[in-house]
Amino acid sequence: MTRPDAAGRDFGTPAIIQGGMGVGVSGWRLARAVASTGQLGVVSGVALDALLARRLQDGDPDGQVRRALAHFPDPTLVHRTLRRYFVSGGTDRNQPYRPVPRLGLRSHRHGQELAVLGNFVEVFLAKEGHHGPVGVNYLEKIQLATPAAVYGAMLAGVDHVLMGAGLPTEIPGLLDTLAEHRPARLSVAVQAATAGQRFDVTFDPADLLQATPAPVRRPRLLAIVSSATLAAYLARDDTTRPDGFVVESPLAGGHSARPRGALRLSADGEPVYGPRDGVDLARMAALGLPFWIAGGQCGPEQLAAARDAGAAGVQVGTAFALCRESGLDAALRRRMLARAAPGALVVRNHAGVSPTGFPFKLVHLPGTAADDDVYADRPRHCDLGYLRTPYQRPDGRVGYRCPAEPVDDYLRKGGAVEDTVGSRCLCNGLVAAVGLGQRRPDGYREPPLLTLGQDLSFLPPLMGGGDDYSAADVVSYLLGASAAAHA
Repeated sequence: MTRPDAAGRDFGTPAIIQGGMGVGVSGWRLARAVASTGQLGVVSGVALDALLARRLQDGDPDGQVRRALAHFPDPTLVHRTLRRYFVSGGTDRNQPYRPVPRLGLRSHRHGQELAVLGNFVEVFLAKEGHHGPVGVNYLEKIQLATPAAVYGAMLAGVDHVLMGAGLPTEIPGLLDTLAEHRPARLSVAVQAATAGQRFDVTFDPADLLQATPAPVRRPRLLAIVSSATLAAYLARDDTTRPDGFVVESPLAGGHSARPRGALRLSADGEPVYGPRDGVDLARMAALGLPFWIAGGQCGPEQLAAARDAGAAGVQVGTAFALCRESGLDAALRRRMLARAAPGALVVRNHAGVSPTGFPFKLVHLPGTAADDDVYADRPRHCDLGYLRTPYQRPDGRVGYRCPAEPVDDYLRKGGAVEDTVGSRCLCNGLVAAVGLGQRRPDGYREPPLLTLGQDLSFLPPLMGGGDDYSAADVVSYLLGASAAAHA
């Protein structure tokens, strides 16, 4: 699943996949550091249009974004984007960031350009200086962004596409189509749609680029699932079969699957998972496709056990999210490490926080959007809108709504008031967590929202009495005992 490096070494199927966490947390620096060790480094492909625009408005101080853009195959498209967003020396820190087009069924050319360029830049920079594999992680729920985002990553030579938060049944075909620079179409789920009515988002590379680029390699698809049943469903047919799976337990950071059966909450308000939520690893192995286990897997013993169970290895997120190459705001990362050392860092799985309806992990760090008082002071803006849900209006047109938007707006659009209770704006909070939060004209600053997995047992051996560690340290720690066990 990887190719030989310049010295002729073939890394083979990676034992470790670095999780594609959050918005910009799994950035190009982290993915490059992991891929340089021969393991699969992964960038998050979510909201890269907004991150590109805001990095350019901050002046691109190290020049890396503009350097990557110089390699894009259509200079005219790059020039338009730089003219619109680049500010030499950066904008006044009291001025809001210029907005980017929000996603919709009717594609906005400028928005598509930003999505293509943002994904190209992130993957291009992640792949520089080594021959290890690089992947990009998307949420299946954000269907409106997928075709343009995937195409940008493919133009930069991405090796793997990872996709969760839904069943990516149409993605194998999408990858085939885009690899040939052909017009693509992807189905979009629309709530309250008339029975039998189909909605799609379309993307045509020829409409975007002045000339057809050189052929690109089709990346491999890894579907992120929560059970062997879902994996078997995807593997049953050539049109839906991915190239492998990441099977994720509820311990993993970010979103997790709902518990099977009736929802029960613990005394802390967390969803209660039971035996039915376990993963049948023997059944996963019987599918005959490589798979990796995720959620609470950061240790050499876990890697060895995964491989003994037939897995190719493990996916690890939280340990990489807290390492020094992480895209998290440096001050926030240091605060989390400082609280985690004495065991005082609290991560809870909340049933009603995410606008998606899936449980979502929140780090309860004072001053962040996990704090009820902090969030209560936040105006309910919805100006990024990646998690908005398309719905069909009574007049047949398609609208967009989000439980985290102003309550009156959500109710006017036919939403249920109970959906709004406790719902957090993940889009703005996660962007703020990587230091690119919106600045409002009245001086308001978006508070960050942080997510991690709930297993932090890896920190003492990784920290070793120090106060920091690297991505390479995580890889070495994971491979230590497991390499000996499988020598």
